[in-house]
Amino acid sequence: MTRSILITGCSSGIGHDAAHALKARGWRVFASCRRDEDCARLRSEGLVSPRIDYEDGDSIAAGLAEVLDATGGRLDALYNNGAYAIPGLLEDLPVEALRAIFEANLFGWHDLTRRVLPVMRAAGAGRIVQCSSVLGFAAAPWRGAYNATKFALEGLTDTLRLELAGTGIEVSLIEPGPITSRFRVNGRHQFERWIDWRASPHRAQYERLLARFENTTPDRWEMPPAAVTAKLIHAVEAPRPRARYYVTVPTHLGGAAKRLLPTRMMDRILSKS
Repeated sequence: MTRSILITGCSSGIGHDAAHALKARGWRVFASCRRDEDCARLRSEGLVSPRIDYEDGDSIAAGLAEVLDATGGRLDALYNNGAYAIPGLLEDLPVEALRAIFEANLFGWHDLTRRVLPVMRAAGAGRIVQCSSVLGFAAAPWRGAYNATKFALEGLTDTLRLELAGTGIEVSLIEPGPITSRFRVNGRHQFERWIDWRASPHRAQYERLLARFENTTPDRWEMPPAAVTAKLIHAVEAPRPRARYYVTVPTHLGGAAKRLLPTRMMDRILSKS
């Protein structure tokens, strides 16, 4: 039987690469996006693309219903991936912005996962993979909103893994560092939407941040989306998937430093990031 997987956030970057790679490996891929125009583009690329927007509960229900109708009620794997950042200092972050990003980066993921679990439980097997980040265990300044959602995701996922032990449903986290994608561009849009930087006492620092937005030079440690896809393939195909998959040098260094260094020393290192 052809294995099926639902992947979110497939308009570009990590999700887009994963969708095409899994399809090439023989998986029946459902590559979802937030926007109708992106779904249409993916269909033109030969993918099945239901619309799922984590901030729209109706789209989550309808998108999953479309998938299950196509598979006869079965789903072998779910890859929660779509997320965004709101760059800025926490003291300048409106609470409404924090509510919005938690809806997109955590609550919507939980909603979709809860809807998928009965399907996998009925089959006695399944794989749930969550795309987290190095910022899910090593916080960095200017990224507080994103840090918060990824730290919460790590706790939620660890708990889910414990609670599903023995059910045949495996749960994994993928924790990338810098990956080539539109993440920085999307972050700029959210920054302009939410952060009133001109009225901030840190205006000069924001001006330097805006200059960084304009820099298109790849990050020193940046890797292509295929590096994440390689970990996803192991998570959904290996007999014994790992609980965590590190991707990129910064994630490996951050994990080691978190285990070995005192908090004050970690603070000095991360404050320069």
